[in-house]
Amino acid sequence: MEARLDYFGNALAGKVMKHLNSAGAAVHSALPVATQELVKIRASQINGCGFCTDMHTKDAAAAGEDQQRLNLVAVWREATVFTDAERAALELTEQGTRLADGSAGVSDEAWAKAAEHYDEDQLVALISLIAVINAYNRVNVINRQPAGGYKPGMFG
Repeated sequence: MEARLDYFGNALAGKVMKHLNSAGAAVHSALPVATQELVKIRASQINGCGFCTDMHTKDAAAAGEDQQRLNLVAVWREATVFTDAERAALELTEQGTRLADGSAGVSDEAWAKAAEHYDEDQLVALISLIAVINAYNRVNVINRQPAGGYKPGMFG
């Protein structure tokens, strides 16, 4: 598989990605790194973004995340290795990512569970992170950006 174009080498794309990266960086200190990576991995799995799934599983592992947890992100409901707060974040991620599947959006129940574990700034960070990773996923899926070649720290 080859990318349709050299998106990361394009000057205009560089300008766009700079802004997207800034939006992603704004939420960095509001949430635990593990939660951020789990959210990014799960949204990327749902969206079929191999590049981002590869990137964020490698970044999470490099940050010390347990391999078992990374292996179980896609089946988090049936796994015992996630905290209640992480489960709430993963549920919010799934519902916020599956909007195009004809869902009614994020349920009040999912929102209430997330609000039990996260304060307002953290909820803003979760919403923003979910939106940003979905944007990254769409760029990479549309461009057919191949997975497998990412190395942690490659982009900064």
